[in-house]
Order: sequence, then structure tokens, then C-alpha cells
Amino acid sequence: MDTTATAVPLAAADADEPVCRLSIEGMTCASCATRVEKALARVPGVAEASVNLAADTATVRGAAAARPAALREAVRAAGYDVAADTWVLPIEGMTCASCVARVEKALARVPGVTDASVNLATESASVTVLRGTPRAALEAAVQRAGYAVGAAPVPDADAAAPPAPRDADAAAERRLAAQRRAVLIAAALSLPLALPMVGDLFGRHWMLPGWLQLLLATPVQFWLGARFYRAGWAALRARTGNMDLLVAIGTSAAYGLSLWHLLHEPEAMPHLYFESAAVVITLVLLGKWLEARAKRRTTDALRALQALRPDVARVWRDGAEREVPLGAVQVGDTVVVRPGERFPVDGVVLDGASHADESLVTGESLPVAKHAGDRVTGGALNGEGLLRVRTTAVGAQSMLARIVQLVETAQGRKAPIQRLVDRVSAVFVPAVIAIAALTFALGALAFGLDAQQALLNAVAVLVIACPCALGLATPAAIMAGTGVAAKHGILIHDAVALEALHAVKVVAFDKTGTLTEGKPVLVEMRPAAGATELSLLATAAALQAGSEHPLARAVVAAADARSLARPAVTQLQAVAGRGIEGRIDGLRHVLGSSRWMQELGIDTSPLADAAAQAQAAGRSVSWLATAGAAPRLLGLLAFGDTLKPGAAEAIASLRAAGVRTVLVSGDNRGAAHAVAAALGIDDVRAEVLPADKAAVIGALRDGLPAGARVAMVGDGLNDAPALAAADIGIAMATGTDVAMQAAGVTLMRGDVGLVPAAIDISRRTSAKIRQNLFWAFVYNVVGIPLAAFGLLSPVIAGAAMAMSSVSVVGNALLLQRWAPKGKEQRA
Repeated sequence: MDTTATAVPLAAADADEPVCRLSIEGMTCASCATRVEKALARVPGVAEASVNLAADTATVRGAAAARPAALREAVRAAGYDVAADTWVLPIEGMTCASCVARVEKALARVPGVTDASVNLATESASVTVLRGTPRAALEAAVQRAGYAVGAAPVPDADAAAPPAPRDADAAAERRLAAQRRAVLIAAALSLPLALPMVGDLFGRHWMLPGWLQLLLATPVQFWLGARFYRAGWAALRARTGNMDLLVAIGTSAAYGLSLWHLLHEPEAMPHLYFESAAVVITLVLLGKWLEARAKRRTTDALRALQALRPDVARVWRDGAEREVPLGAVQVGDTVVVRPGERFPVDGVVLDGASHADESLVTGESLPVAKHAGDRVTGGALNGEGLLRVRTTAVGAQSMLARIVQLVETAQGRKAPIQRLVDRVSAVFVPAVIAIAALTFALGALAFGLDAQQALLNAVAVLVIACPCALGLATPAAIMAGTGVAAKHGILIHDAVALEALHAVKVVAFDKTGTLTEGKPVLVEMRPAAGATELSLLATAAALQAGSEHPLARAVVAAADARSLARPAVTQLQAVAGRGIEGRIDGLRHVLGSSRWMQELGIDTSPLADAAAQAQAAGRSVSWLATAGAAPRLLGLLAFGDTLKPGAAEAIASLRAAGVRTVLVSGDNRGAAHAVAAALGIDDVRAEVLPADKAAVIGALRDGLPAGARVAMVGDGLNDAPALAAADIGIAMATGTDVAMQAAGVTLMRGDVGLVPAAIDISRRTSAKIRQNLFWAFVYNVVGIPLAAFGLLSPVIAGAAMAMSSVSVVGNALLLQRWAPKGKEQRA
């Protein structure tokens, strides 16, 4: 991550108004600079904006300089961007939703921060800052808010390699062990205080002497419960509140009242509530320990992915095999992978034959055969053969690193529904303290309760309040849902995509490579008058020789099989959405779609019947012709492709889930309708140019009711605009990187059955979020009034508060039992 740039946002030290310097990306000329200046000047609060084209920077003076997010949006609206970094910081000391809100506000006030999102379940903050904003400024803000930042940042997408989980796991296990010891000690000290309460149920009086109760309760209150005082005091200094403050106030009131009675009535047996204070702290500690254990389970899938990366690789260098650290492997190196070892890098098999278990990377349950020329993915397990692999990607560019980064991003981002929780949590603790004070005042003054009972009711109100459950309800479900989805080969890029996916009512599919295998073969050639099959194939292969399009590969393969000599081609170029052209012997040759032939004025009628027959059989047709003053048809090529196994089953599953399917293809109508009929798709949009696919998606969206979403499924470069235009794009990882980047969901293998599975896990995760929020609110809406009216003792209230967080996380963990429907049958 680059943190040395000079374009640093800052508050001017020698002027009354703040200054912000932005690093602008995308400017090429003076008119660009003028455009950016005007865009910035229109932002309310900007006194002066100047742009330096040579340095690619903009300087803004005025009150708006303290709002870099608004400045960045203005620059983006003008068609440019502001260079930014993303820091992912581990935050220590957060306990509830109020803590989350406090850390977010503290980070948002740092000059240069454009966005800050804090996740209680992952105990981390994702902070987007203007390029050059130092991490130290973020750490200082977190510390001022009363929390701490972990020793090292969690690596983001710019990191050199996936984070090694071992050190973090060891630290987490040590924290869990410390929490467990605290719970055991607190329970040992509190048990003698709680046993008399059990004895009262059977008419036995086992009450301990007051001074012994004090001796047992004090270490629980001030040693094991010190964390609540520290965090509560930090909240007070920040003029806010959190769960720790509620526990500290409530238990201190019970402890203080007991101590007062003990000191003023040393000879009698006064009413003491040491057991209430000690047991509440013990129960809360137990709840936090169980919660931490459960939260660890929500990240099991991510840790399993992180653990796939070996530490070393065997590299063939200078005629010898050498074992080197993984970080020393470079693109182009030849890596030797022995049977039973994991592939350390992404690459292509040079020689050898084996099978690869890719289940933890792609979710594919069966081993995949690997031979020379096949791609392998780092982290997959090699089977029975020795393979030599040429490295194609290492570090952050490897598939495993990108998967880990996508899952981390998805688990760290907030779902839109979380905004409601944030608004509630902002006022939750102050409102609870006010209700507790009102409970004491009304109980003592209006309802005639003695001061002790009124105080106990107020304590119960304080300790039953559950801001923890509110803060964990959404992120715990998102972590569990995205984790189990990744385990089965479905990468959901962020929480926004997850929330949009569950509302999908229409899914538009590309055809080639999505519903079909994407490996067409040349099945028919029809030369026009004056041409032969061999000349037709040789000319077509010459035009297609440099293309990676599936149809081009089919033509070249057919020509190579016949060992045909290809004529020389000059001025070769692809024509988007239409085909390819080049000059052979000075004459312009074109190879492409029927639409293009019509645009060029080429008469295809001599072979129209043959084309119609091929299209009716589901074939894709390309035409070869000469263009210019005297255009002439040379012939047609027909290609066949096979449907993917499980495609019809996937379409049926979507229909059963109430989702309409649409085929959007650039292929001819006959081929598109043939595929649609075979799969059971009723709505077909054929002969759609790549640039027009986005418009088709927009038209589909316009026909839906409010709140319904449109998804687009594709794998090719020409699908990227449609994937970006859809409410949610679903890309096949077997396709291009551009398609994956434009999508909100990536399917790690070319199984169309993962499309309904992705929608299913999204709906289940959204349901868990709603369930968790419902129960979190119910705990408080029901529990607080019961405590206020004296119907709950502080001990019962403390147990309810502790168990609320555990139940929310436990409910989210039920998602880990999910698997795509029919996966076992397909396996």
C-alpha cells in the first residue's frame, strides 16, 4: 500500500480556513483541469479550488475541505477520480453497537477519511482515505475514542500475499483462553454467593456472613469486572455510552448498596445484594466468552481458505530443484508439485498428469483431471501425479488471494439494513440510563417502593439492555452466509450485493460459456458459388488466427486438423459485436454476423435456406465475404455448442423460486431460441450487441415492481457492461477478469446450478438477519419494561442479556449447515 504520496489532506496550520489536497486520477489536458476545478468550486463550502495538471493534484480551501467525501463525489461526477487507499484496522475493546458507532464517528472526523465502516463481528474497521493519509492519524482517533488498534493492519487487496492465519489464530486462541479463565474464576467466586438463592427454594438458609460475601464479591467486581469499568470510563470521556457502562453502573449500584448496609448494620443480617453484582458480572463474562467462540466459527470458511497457501515452493532454477519461500516465486518460474502437495501458485501444467482436489477453492466436490496445458489454482491439492507448473500469478494476483480478499470485504462491509441498527444504537445507552433513572424515581416516589427495591429494579433495567445483540445481528449473519457460500464456490463480493440478491425476480443469462460449454466446434461449411470448403476454411482461419474468441478457436482448430496453409492477412481488426476484418491480397475480407452482412450490403440469399436450417438446429452462423465496391459472399460457417450439464435443472429451480429467466444473446435468433427451448426459457432477446445488453437489462428492470431486482449472468468481456448495469451481476470465474470485476457475485466454477444456489443463500442470510434483529429488539422491548416493573431480578436480567448475544450468533451459525440443493446428486 502506497502511503508515501505527497497529496495529503490536512487542516491548514497557518490559515483560518482548512485546506485539502487531492490526488486526481484521469486528467489528460488543461480542459480536464478546468472541469475538475469547476466541479469542486460548486461544492458548498468551497472558497477556492485550484488544479495543478502537472502534479495531478487539486487544492481546496474552505469549510468543505473538512468533507473530503463530498469533494471526491464531485470529482467523480465530473468523470475523474481521487486516489484513495483502504486501511483495514483490527479494533480492540468493542463490546456493542454503541462502540461501533463511536469508533465510526471518531474515524470519520479524521481529515482525509471519505468512508469508515466498523464491523463488531469481525472487530475491524474498513477506512477509505485520500491517498497519503497516515495510518497513525487513524490509530490516534481510535485511541481518543477509548479503544485500541491491533499491532498490524489486516492486509487489503494491495497486500503482497494472502494473510497468513497462524499468528492471528494463535492470538485469538490466547484471548479465548484468557476469557475462559476469567469465567471459571468468576464462577468459583460467585457460586458460594448464588447457592443460598437455590437453598431458599427448598426452605434452607445457607446465607454466608456479610463480610465473607464481601470478600468473595470484591475480586469479581473490581478485578474480573475491571474491563467494564475501563470501557465504561472511556465511553464517558467520549461523552457517550456502551454496554460496559450499563454493566458497570448496574453492578456498582448493587455492590455499593450492599456495602453501605454492611457498614451501617455490621451486627445484624441486612439485605445484601453482593450475589446479584457478582453473578451478573459472571454471566456477562460467560456470554462474552461464548459469543467470542461463536464468532470464531463464523469465520471458519475464511480461515480454511487462508490456511491453503503453503509457505514454500519447489522451483526449478538453473537445472536444479530448489525449495524457496513462497514470496520468492515469480511469474514465469517453473514449480514442481509432488503428489499430495498443495499447488503453491496459479499456473499452467507443463508436463505430467494428475488430478486436483479444488473443493476448498471452487466448491467442486470431485477431483479434476490435469494434463499439460491445463490451468491449476494455488491452494488446490495435487493428487497422484508429479506435475511441473509454469507460474502465471503469485501473491495478491493469485486466485486464492483474490478469493480471500473478496470474502474479507464481504464480511467487513455493512448491509444497508444495518443503518437502522446504527440509528437505534446511537441513542440506545442514554435512553436505557434515562429509563433506569426514571424507574428508580417513580418506584420510590410514585409507587411507594422502598429505596432498595426501586434501586434493584433500576439495576435490572441496566443489565438487561442488549446493545450487543443489536450490533451482532447483521454482521454475524453476513459472515456466516458469505463464508458458507464461499465454501461451495459462490463468492459474494459485499453486503450490498448480498442484500440485492435476495430480491432478484428476473435473471438474464448470456448464452455462450454461460448456459453452453463455451467450446463450440465447426460442424458445417457451405461455400458460395466460386469458392470451395478448403478455401473458405483457410481464409476464415487466417482472419481468426489471433483471436481468443471461442468461435475463432473452433475455426483455427478445424484448419489445423487439415493442415491448411493460411493466406497472409494485413490490417486485421475486430469489429465489436459484429466480427473481424482484414485484407488478403489487398482485398477487404469480413467474417461475422448476419446483421453485419446486411449493414455492409452483402447479399446472403444464396445460402439463406442453409443458414435457416442450421439456426433451427441451434447452430451459430458466421458469414465470410469480401466487402467494398463489389461485395461478394464466400460462404457460411455453422458452429455447434453443447449445453452445460445441469443448466435445465438450474432454470427449473429458478422458476420454482419465483424467478423469471431471460436469454440475452448476440447470437442469431434461431440458435438462441433453440437453446432457450431446450432449457425452458420463455423470454429470448437475440442478436443483441454488447453495447445494447445494458439497455436490455434496464428495460427488464423497468417492468418490475418497486424493490424487485434484475440479475445478469455472464462470463465474457462483452458481458461486463450488462453485469455492471444489472442490480446484481453474477460472473463465472471460468470467464474473463473484467467480467468478474464488474459483477457482485462470482461463481468459482462454470456450474449454472450455482445461480439459484446464490439466490437461495442470499435469501436465507437475509432471513437470518431479520430474525436476529427481531429477537434483538424483542429482548429489549419486552425485557426492559419487565425489569422496570420489578418482574425480573438483576441476576435473571443479566442472564438474559448475556444469552441474547449468544443466541443471535448461534442463530447465524445455523447457516453453516447450508449446501446447494442437488449438490450431492450432481456429485
